[in-house]
Amino acid sequence: MSTDEKALWYVVHTYSGYENKVATSIEKMVENRGLGHLIQDVKIPVELVTEASDKGIKEIERKLFPSYVMVKMVMNDESWHAIRNTRGVTGFVGPGSKPVPLSETEVEALGVEVHVIEILYNVGDNVRICDGPLNGFIGIVDEISPDKKKVKVTASLFGRDTTVELDSTQVSPIN
Repeated sequence: MSTDEKALWYVVHTYSGYENKVATSIEKMVENRGLGHLIQDVKIPVELVTEASDKGIKEIERKLFPSYVMVKMVMNDESWHAIRNTRGVTGFVGPGSKPVPLSETEVEALGVEVHVIEILYNVGDNVRICDGPLNGFIGIVDEISPDKKKVKVTASLFGRDTTVELDSTQVSPIN
């Protein structure tokens, strides 16, 4: 696979009630045909719902998007035909027959792919700002957001302490 081919998430439309069968068929087909380098993941977004009935309370899984399956794949003729010709698939989501990949924002909002952010520094640690207009400055971590995406750093600019909010990827620990 060349470096310019990157696997992206696409939405596949299925017959109603065929989501699980389609996902299973795609996974088996990938295994049997050796297409793991092209079709990397298949997901059906679900949520846990608590249902109350006369028989009591129970938790069930409910599909967030009935009749849709998410597929992470490198789009080319081979992968397109493999998915498109899977029993139960009616097509890809996109104008005409042209599949449109989900954006990073959409993937994150749908919870299809979870990116774990590992932070190697704590509040009070010295860090180097490695991106943005303050690139190269040293600062002290004041606060780390609960979702670990943002960090507040106090850096000395022209003799004044200035607090800035940065992406957690814009700072690195000083060893």
